[in-house]
Amino acid sequence: MKIVTQADRSFLSNLKKVVSRGRVAGASVEKTVRSILQAVERGGDKAVLRYTKQFDKVALKPDAVRVTPEEINNAYFHIRKDEGDVLRFAAQRITAFHERQRTKTWMYQENDVTLGQVVTPVDAVGVYVPGGKAVYPSSVLMCAIPAKVAGVRRVVMVTPPQKGPINPYLLVAADIVGVSEIYRIGGVQAVAALAYGTEAIPKVDKIVGPGNIYVATAKRLLYGTVGIDMIAGPSELLVVADEEANPAHVAADLLCEAEHDEDAQVFLITTSERLAKDVSKLIEQQLKGLQREKIASKAIARHSVAFVVATMEEAIDVANQIAAEHLTLSVDNPFDYLEKVRHAGALFLGRYTPPAVADYVAGPNHVLPTGGSARFFSALSVNDYVKVSNIVHYTKSELAKVKDPLVRLAHIEGFDAHAKSALSRFS
Repeated sequence: MKIVTQADRSFLSNLKKVVSRGRVAGASVEKTVRSILQAVERGGDKAVLRYTKQFDKVALKPDAVRVTPEEINNAYFHIRKDEGDVLRFAAQRITAFHERQRTKTWMYQENDVTLGQVVTPVDAVGVYVPGGKAVYPSSVLMCAIPAKVAGVRRVVMVTPPQKGPINPYLLVAADIVGVSEIYRIGGVQAVAALAYGTEAIPKVDKIVGPGNIYVATAKRLLYGTVGIDMIAGPSELLVVADEEANPAHVAADLLCEAEHDEDAQVFLITTSERLAKDVSKLIEQQLKGLQREKIASKAIARHSVAFVVATMEEAIDVANQIAAEHLTLSVDNPFDYLEKVRHAGALFLGRYTPPAVADYVAGPNHVLPTGGSARFFSALSVNDYVKVSNIVHYTKSELAKVKDPLVRLAHIEGFDAHAKSALSRFS
């Protein structure tokens, strides 16, 4: 793990590189994504199946795209009962947290004027669940549960096809939370199918969930045609640690995030150069024997940096500049720093709050903004699945009270039809 101190000439350049880490797709990626989107918009299912064969090496027939109820029922026979119980436990925890996020319809009155807002769920949501290098039943729960809490009627899941059946853990997780439809398609073609609709897959109103650079680019390019949650990925963790932090815990937490994929990014900010060196050594030791050792090793080699600063105030300032997806405060009295942290997707406070607890069973959502976008994006929540419409009601007498300033403002902006629409109520 690279270690830089404030005395090093490279401190600011290394920090600048981390702060600007947000990946923007190159011209070649965007060109490829655009061509797939256009093909699916024009060709529907034929294009989806063609790209599925090309990229996923799976030949599907149109009537095999949707997962059947029988396949979902059979999935339960391929997992142990205690594994199903664990998924249900996690679902209960996630549901309990997200039920507290509900936004209510409200109104108030000023004389005979009624103002307010009405909250309604979107009609249909598409949940993208990545495949490939790992299996993510937890992401099924995290994306689908807040949709169900919000009252979304149609929750659709897409996930890349396998040579055999879809992973049973994904199917069981989807069934537990009440996903309406499951389709065995992935990649850009799946996002395009959800956005435009095809013969087999009716379109949705919003697409949520993480994916690779191609999926993220597709979501970005389709924003406007369909709603999206955020541009998420690759995974990242920043640990802020004082000199009393346990280096073995810090190393373990950094590896927890590094094992996601080779592009995962992990950072440490500490007031102790000794701690930074200890953490670096322990990472090398703890890597050995991990199931995903090669993946985590590459992520650490490519994207890990430890910044050594003089004070905790400077550490928090650097953390705010980085605006990490996951931020751990392994410090004494972590709540003292809570209001000073302005930018982070999720915060893990204290010595005994590993990020993994929130990945699975704590309850808060683990779909979080990455690449510094925590400066303006939030964690996935129930609010991502609802729309807020304003309510306005005036009586004639109340309209008369505001008629003159209304007309004056309309004339200032050069919109005389606006003025006449109000005046017509009194002619």
